[in-house]
Amino acid sequence: MKPILKHIAYTMMLLIIKSSIVHAENFQTHEENFQTTDIKVKLSRARGTIYNLLNSISEQTGYMFIYDSRLFDNDKVVRIPSGEYQLDKAVQIITGDTRLETQLIGSHILISLPVVTEIPLLRDTIITDSELSNPYFTMEGTIKDRITGEAVPYATISLSGLNLGTVSNLDGNFKFILPDTLKESNIKISHLGYVTRELSAELLNTRRVTLLLDQKLIPLQEVVIRVVDPVRTIREAMQKRETNYSTAPVNHTSFYREGVEYKENLSHTEAVFKVYKTGYQSSISSEQVKLLKMRKFTNLDAKDTLVAKIKSSVYSSLLLDVIKNPPDFLSPETFGLYNYSHTDITVIDERRVLVISFSQKEHITEPLYEGEIFIDAATMAIVRANFRINPAYVNKTSEIFVLKRGKNVEIVPKSIEYMVSFKPFNDTYYVQHIRGDLNFRVRRAKRLFSSEMHAWFEMVNCETITENVTQIPRSERLPVRDILFEASYVYDEDFWGNFNSILPENEITQIIKKYNFNNSTTPNDIQSAGQITR
Repeated sequence: MKPILKHIAYTMMLLIIKSSIVHAENFQTHEENFQTTDIKVKLSRARGTIYNLLNSISEQTGYMFIYDSRLFDNDKVVRIPSGEYQLDKAVQIITGDTRLETQLIGSHILISLPVVTEIPLLRDTIITDSELSNPYFTMEGTIKDRITGEAVPYATISLSGLNLGTVSNLDGNFKFILPDTLKESNIKISHLGYVTRELSAELLNTRRVTLLLDQKLIPLQEVVIRVVDPVRTIREAMQKRETNYSTAPVNHTSFYREGVEYKENLSHTEAVFKVYKTGYQSSISSEQVKLLKMRKFTNLDAKDTLVAKIKSSVYSSLLLDVIKNPPDFLSPETFGLYNYSHTDITVIDERRVLVISFSQKEHITEPLYEGEIFIDAATMAIVRANFRINPAYVNKTSEIFVLKRGKNVEIVPKSIEYMVSFKPFNDTYYVQHIRGDLNFRVRRAKRLFSSEMHAWFEMVNCETITENVTQIPRSERLPVRDILFEASYVYDEDFWGNFNSILPENEITQIIKKYNFNNSTTPNDIQSAGQITR
């Protein structure tokens, strides 16, 4: 086993559209008094999902639809007649809801129900002082690929000009909370390989929307054909750390979550941290974490013979800052362990990004990493790294990732994967999102078949403060090498308040609903038969 791997591990293209669906006419310029009633479209007799039919209108007219996804079922298959209609009437025909209204806002068309001017209060409805004094608004939705309709995980939802944001979960779902004073701000939606979208917060306020991202295709004529030396590129990126990354301490407000799934058993912990993060040239040991809020769900029973807990996962999240703590594939002294190649060009936030792929050399049979490094072609900043332990040798890492196991239980790693991304603010890059996924095969003695166990941890920095940065008093610091699930906390029914978070995936949500977890209590007498670290 190579020392650097052990050190990290111990701490934890063409689209063809059927033209028979929809044709647009009277495509006009955006005048100040231009309304959706001025837009006419021709519908041809067709059958398709509401999502695809509306998407076709968007592609033909140049306007993107925004609507609360609870208004209608995107995946419902409908039949539409042929004819020429005003756009608002065409929307009603496609959705089957004649109540819907459309409104043109910039380059977007808002679909909504008529505004009710007076809403009578129910007799038992009480508006509390805290509600009246709560100056925040919420945006929720799902981010999807416009062409495939598939969810876009880990998309960045941020505020233009401010270092506030969150990310979408694996299902593409997000929730973003901002002060009322920012209602007139613009929201940016970005992801590697996609065209960045920017739209008014007004369009998202109090609605649950589906936002569609377009894949960014780089025309060949825009690409300057030249040889890219991958090793030299990585060396240059590491040499420019002082230019691209912060050398001064900052404070982050971060959302953190971790969990273990085994069969139908779930252990899930969520927390909000204040992080004192030092500059890239300082050691990880100088960083500090304060636990602001925490809650946990579990359906584990004291009678279970296998209970898995993640150790040092908070420390692992700090350690995965590959700029501050370079793994061997970014360290010049160990470049000789790997093969590097320039495999692709992509974009993020309209900036060209070089993709450098790497894998361990063929004659090395110890488990090292493979993956991709994403480097901004203009600034030479590393903006993202995806890496995993070589699948061919990952089963050799049991002693690293499993600290303790039951006498009659075999736990073997199947895949160990990590992702870390950085986002610029005022020309300086900061860690934005970190995630680790660890999958294991679990087999009990005298059992023919094995089961799968998935452990994960994830942290997203929702706010970065660069002025009046303060350290965390020693008495308030969280022991980051401990098992977070075992930390004591006081349950708060209004847990999140105005903190931004990553929404739980649908699978986790269903388990939580199924078992009706009581957040205020957790088993106190669970004995650990297996502890997993990263």
